[in-house]
Amino acid sequence: QVQLVESGGGLVQAGGSLRLPCSASGGPFSNYAMGWFRQAPGKEREFVASISWSGGSTYSADSVKGRFTISRDNAKNTIYLQMNSLKPEDTAVYYCAARRGNYVTTKFDYWGQGTQVTVSS
Repeated sequence: QVQLVESGGGLVQAGGSLRLPCSASGGPFSNYAMGWFRQAPGKEREFVASISWSGGSTYSADSVKGRFTISRDNAKNTIYLQMNSLKPEDTAVYYCAARRGNYVTTKFDYWGQGTQVTVSS
């Protein structure tokens, strides 16, 4: 069973950038499709982006397309979410997720504890 740990969250001004890493253990990491979700206060958890186990395919929510990029480094057992042009509405707890298989998906089985991202206006 894979374990996931997110980091890299913090406070940033609108228009700024952050990169969130998510480290995995208990793999093999390369057997898992990976993704990012977020949950803002008072709202349901929402899908942000996902990536296949090879990294060859990605899929992003319309709300972040052109601003956020998901990537992975299988040698480091880590995925990343590069977030640019951040907006106050991107404020949320960001969660890393995993599911066995080589596909792009919005459904996941394993979850990290989350990292807080706060964007000030």
